[in-house]
Amino acid sequence: MIQSLLIANRGEIACRIIRTARKLGIRTVAVYSDADASALHVRSADEAVHIGASPARESYLVGERIIAAAKQTGAQAIHPGYGFLSENAEFAEAVQAAGLIWVGPDPDSIRAMGLKDAAKKLMQDARVPVTPGYLGEDQSPERLQAEADRIGYPVLIKAVAGGGGKGMRRVDAAADFADALASCQREAASSFGNTQVLIEKYILAPRHIEVQVFGDSHGNIVHLFERDCSMQRRHQKVIEEAPAPGMDKAARFAVCEAAVKAARAANYVGAGTIEFIADASHGLHADRIWFMEMNTRLQVEHPVTEAITGVDLVEWQLRVASGEPLPLRQEELSINGHAIEARLYAEDPAKGFLPSTGKLEVLDFPTNSRVDTGVEAGSTISPFYDPMVAKLITHGDTREDAIALLRADLSYLTVWPVRTNAGFLFRLLGDSDFRAAQLDTGLIERRGETLLIDPLPGAADLTHALYWLDSDPSAETYLIARGLEGFRLNRAPATQRAVSVSGTRVAFDATEGELSSHFFRHPRDGAALLVFEGATFRVTADRTEGGAGGAAGDGAILAPMPGRIVSVEVSEGQAVTAGQKLLVLEAMKMEQALLAPFDGVVETLAATPGAQVQVDALLVKVAKAE
Repeated sequence: MIQSLLIANRGEIACRIIRTARKLGIRTVAVYSDADASALHVRSADEAVHIGASPARESYLVGERIIAAAKQTGAQAIHPGYGFLSENAEFAEAVQAAGLIWVGPDPDSIRAMGLKDAAKKLMQDARVPVTPGYLGEDQSPERLQAEADRIGYPVLIKAVAGGGGKGMRRVDAAADFADALASCQREAASSFGNTQVLIEKYILAPRHIEVQVFGDSHGNIVHLFERDCSMQRRHQKVIEEAPAPGMDKAARFAVCEAAVKAARAANYVGAGTIEFIADASHGLHADRIWFMEMNTRLQVEHPVTEAITGVDLVEWQLRVASGEPLPLRQEELSINGHAIEARLYAEDPAKGFLPSTGKLEVLDFPTNSRVDTGVEAGSTISPFYDPMVAKLITHGDTREDAIALLRADLSYLTVWPVRTNAGFLFRLLGDSDFRAAQLDTGLIERRGETLLIDPLPGAADLTHALYWLDSDPSAETYLIARGLEGFRLNRAPATQRAVSVSGTRVAFDATEGELSSHFFRHPRDGAALLVFEGATFRVTADRTEGGAGGAAGDGAILAPMPGRIVSVEVSEGQAVTAGQKLLVLEAMKMEQALLAPFDGVVETLAATPGAQVQVDALLVKVAKAE
């Protein structure tokens, strides 16, 4: 068995590998960039080596530095994780040439499956069913147009060296083909340095089915059943599950046997995934499932396979790389229950899924899920890397059980102030077609804004948040912040038993109504964090002009919501009196004056006119007068 292992990756990937290595008694070495100096994977490893600046191209993608770090620390092997250099045949060869063990497939296998046209030709020769299409050497526009006409529209143009959704164009009519081809080739040249394309029949109701395969150096190859990864946006997976819903025994046998054939054709050793596209317009049938491509690495979604098989795939990787045979034979593998994984990203679905960076002041994970993460409370989501916060994986006896567990966990998950897609995931898991397993890769796009916008909590939840939060019974006005938006919340007299949100009055009896949210106390200032259907809201007493009560007991005046500093009315060291205007903040399309909570002196002034500030940013600190 390998005794020491360098992980050439970061974040949750590195933490996941470290967890298994520790279980096996293997010493681990992490690598890190400037941005990751205090990252969780660095602190989790037995040793860590700095390899460069924050951009990945100056650190995690520099193979020479990674190999040098392995030599420096006496690591015996390198595990590439997934992403970065994991499917780079040249890096794999360099690792082996340095006398190190490469935890992955042979470089020739990586190369054979790396180009989509060559991989398809290999699969055709191995009698693995492939999507109808053209992958010939004649790349003239005239030949490509003729082939598209022969296949029949719609067709998909795909860069042979593509990946991650780049270098792909759907064409619905012959008249549109030439322009789409030129656009695809320009993107392929820019992204991959290779303009070659292939043409495929475009499947109108596609499902993305993939099979986990594993080979060893003793000639054994097994499959560990299939996963469904059809829930995608812009060709990026969002939710994955295993086994594929609606897959009967005949279809499962056919697709899994085809995957094993594919792996044998590539002389495959290690963990890999054979990806298929299925025409699901009339259910899943063996004769309507075709090979698409092979990923010569472990996949992000591997935990759902681990959940239904009871297998630790990273442990298998390390054992196979050490020269051991596969721990189990095909007949010893079986499916147990159903598992679902949701990818939790720091992003704002309502803003086109823009990444949301910054410090995770609050990060409270649920307890029912397996949580694979590379961050914790206090960590920072950096703009340099993929904004994944965590993967949440649930396992139940049935698909319905797994969905219910995952939705429940998303309803408890608390993240602040960074925005996440948790609410989007919560609504997707509750979608009627998703629940009924009426799946295809276009479902998310068809739903549009119904999945993207986080709804406000109901009157019952807001009223209870106020009473739960309240330390000042005189406070009548509160602010509720959500990402870059904010709302005023006016509590009516107790006799009226009502609240007002954004000026709309909602009648509510405080003794009735079912709560659908959960509360979390902010560790720094005691504000109420209200979690409603996956979205986190911050509820605080209104400290602006016109908001009665809500004095800052420690004198720290924080931005109640994101906005722009219009003016600063005081200077550092200036004496102020209770209620005196300190500055004016423009937020929610209105100007709000922030007031001194008591008599004192401006001890700290962190606000400057014209500056944009985030919620909770310290603006002024007033020291109480003696």
